[in-house]
Amino acid sequence: MSSNADQNIRPDYDDVLQAIADYALGYRIKSKEAWNTARNCLIDTLGCGLLALRFPECTKHLGPLVDGTVVPHGARVPGTPYRLDPVKAAWDIGCIVRWLDYNDTWLAAEWGHPSDNLGGILAVADHLSQKRVAEGKAPLTMRDVLEAMIMAHEIQGVLALENSFNRVGLDHVVLVKVASTAVVAKLMGASRDQMLSALSHAWVDGQALRTYRHAPNAGSRKSWAAGDATSRAVRLADIAMRGEMGIPGVLTAPQWGFYDILFSKTNKDQKLKPEDKRQFTLPQAFGAYVMENILFKISFPAEFHAQTAAEAAVILHPEVKDRLDDIERIVITTHESAIRIISKQGRLANAADRDHCLQYMAAVPLIVGGLTAEHYEDSFHEANPMIDELRDKMDVVEDERYTREYLEADKRSIANAIQVFFADGTSTDKVAVEYPIGHRRRRKEGIPLLEDKFRHNLATRFPGQRCEKIFNLCKDQALLESTPAHEFVDLFVI
Repeated sequence: MSSNADQNIRPDYDDVLQAIADYALGYRIKSKEAWNTARNCLIDTLGCGLLALRFPECTKHLGPLVDGTVVPHGARVPGTPYRLDPVKAAWDIGCIVRWLDYNDTWLAAEWGHPSDNLGGILAVADHLSQKRVAEGKAPLTMRDVLEAMIMAHEIQGVLALENSFNRVGLDHVVLVKVASTAVVAKLMGASRDQMLSALSHAWVDGQALRTYRHAPNAGSRKSWAAGDATSRAVRLADIAMRGEMGIPGVLTAPQWGFYDILFSKTNKDQKLKPEDKRQFTLPQAFGAYVMENILFKISFPAEFHAQTAAEAAVILHPEVKDRLDDIERIVITTHESAIRIISKQGRLANAADRDHCLQYMAAVPLIVGGLTAEHYEDSFHEANPMIDELRDKMDVVEDERYTREYLEADKRSIANAIQVFFADGTSTDKVAVEYPIGHRRRRKEGIPLLEDKFRHNLATRFPGQRCEKIFNLCKDQALLESTPAHEFVDLFVI
């Protein structure tokens, strides 16, 4: 027998894929807090999408690939007249909800925005619900949508707890693709084998690099990358539902699997030593933990590691607004992840560059007392040279406690502090904010503001009577859950 041949023994599906599939197909969500938080997540995510429709750089991406395309039972894109196939609809919905960097966030070893998965979930639910009614069957309901959201949050978030994709240069949207694939396959009625096949294809895809999120290449792709990922999930789930075979050892296959190729350390000869091999760890079972602990962006459309810095700057604004020319130095005390992701010097090339710059997101509220999406636009930046003057005076330093408590499961803080020093030797107090208003520890304070944010975002697109109808439905948990998915989406059609 020749030794120059691979042993062609087809493995069972990798354990991680089986754990995801078993969770998506079999877990029953009992957490009242998770269901309620999912409802708030839904309204916040849709509101962020509606607000983004004010920006032409976003809307230029929307609509059918071929003008005039008619899709029977097509999925609708909220706030627009578009009725699209579910793959393109997922892309468009994912694009608008992420465009302004204003939807929810999850921070652990990996970062991300689990509500990005709504692109695939809502597109598939809307299409299937219409189709089922046309066939004389019961529609999907918004409870199905909320359940899919909770599960997508959980899959993405638990995979992110101890597995850092950014450390190997991969973008977190790989987790959007995987989570969306699982839940949309379930909505489509996938069997276990079909779901496993779909998940394996999500992992075997070439994964996105983080290049477009970091200096000096930060740009607008980061605003549609998640839409692309959730859209790809819908396509992969559809392929699997058509009977396409899977790749059982997609993660663990020696030399050719995800772990060896994309997740482990390699030397220049691309040969892995045993100590360099890395595999995923799942520190806890899938449940409802992530939705219960999700972070909302309530006050500022800004990368989440800067939320508390912006809040501290707003607090300091009254004290410094009349002394901007006298500022000698500004010290921002932060955590390691913020330094690695969003601390940058030099010219900021575009809006996407600015909303991922810690110094910019601190300077603007110091000057004007707030931070909105419009503050990242070229016109605002060019009209306010003081922003870059203050950026040049900023020192960013790490507090090891902030870094440590950022990762502690019972804290998950996202702390920043700002202190301003003046040329005459005086200074402000050091203003520290350790938990942003969107944190679980500040839910009681945050939810009324989240609802106000939703009302404001609705009003950017719809007349008052429709805004009130949508808001009242979304406030009623039982009524919302029982509403057919396509009837819910009807309320958001232009």
